[in-house]
Amino acid sequence: MKVTPKAALAAVVAWSASGGAAGFDEVAAKAMYRSPANNCSKCHALDKEKIAPSYHQIAEKYKGDPEAERKLIEHINSGRLVKFPDGHEEEHRVVKETDPEQQRNLIQWILAQ
Repeated sequence: MKVTPKAALAAVVAWSASGGAAGFDEVAAKAMYRSPANNCSKCHALDKEKIAPSYHQIAEKYKGDPEAERKLIEHINSGRLVKFPDGHEEEHRVVKETDPEQQRNLIQWILAQ
């Protein structure tokens, strides 16, 4: 069976969109991000600062840091205080999803922004 360049490109695009080379499931990560239980989108946006850094800003901050994934997983589970631009502090909401693989998936997606 001969594979045309158009079919090969379509397969690569579909594979990449599903996480493929990136190693994460974008659909599942976005679902966690949008979940009312987690409420990540209340403070974070993908590409612009809201009352907390955007995921793009977070990805830039941790770019090249081999400990980024571990640090961010700890952050979403710790409930530690975070400081907002207006100076007030709040405990970071703990992510409700307790499956470590789903948490890892979310963090990998954030770091890919």
